Amino acid sequence: MNDKPVFSIKDCTLITRMAGLDSALNIREMRERVAICPIECLYHHYCETVIRPTFDDPEFRNDFSIWCSTHLGDKKLAEQLGILNPYDFNNLEELRIKMMEVIDERLSELYYIPSAQIGEDFQFMRAVTVVFDTGKQIHSPDDLIRHIPFMSDSSLYYHFVEAHRRTPESTDDFTVFLKDFNHEYQPLIEEFAKIDFYFLNLHELRLALKKAIESIVGAEVPGA
Repeated sequence: MNDKPVFSIKDCTLITRMAGLDSALNIREMRERVAICPIECLYHHYCETVIRPTFDDPEFRNDFSIWCSTHLGDKKLAEQLGILNPYDFNNLEELRIKMMEVIDERLSELYYIPSAQIGEDFQFMRAVTVVFDTGKQIHSPDDLIRHIPFMSDSSLYYHFVEAHRRTPESTDDFTVFLKDFNHEYQPLIEEFAKIDFYFLNLHELRLALKKAIESIVGAEVPGA
């Protein structure tokens, strides 16, 4: 009986829909919606932006910061929300509480609350991740190391980013696979753990993974 672990490479896409909340025209309304929105909304607007093909903002990684900066002209609030890393919290309810604290503090500083133009209001969205099997399987750590730099962006997102919410240990799928082997791969696991992936786009994540691998194998690897 062959009980060796097998790594099945997955791919994914997002199906987005409205969250069933009124849109927000100013930060007071945004705060009210943040307080009651489904947790999937916070996850979508903070964590799933990196996989959306239409998302390309070099400064902020979440939709709330972009909206505050672009449509309200509130750079201060945008930056305060922008430094929040959702993966630093034990759960997204803690993120919700911190967001409300940040917004409340900003509201207390403002004499005038700016509003967005009609049509530029903040729409609360949520998404479902549809996962499908690529049919590719990996049977050894060395094979995984060779494949990582060539995986699609959506595969990297699923196995490295989305996995932090899905896996019991809140880690990436590569690490879960490598832990099933001997301690030879512990240094690579530790290098993967150092990657501050939330503030990277998927191209930067690919380069970071490649760099982590090269630091362990001691040679340049193809890809990326």
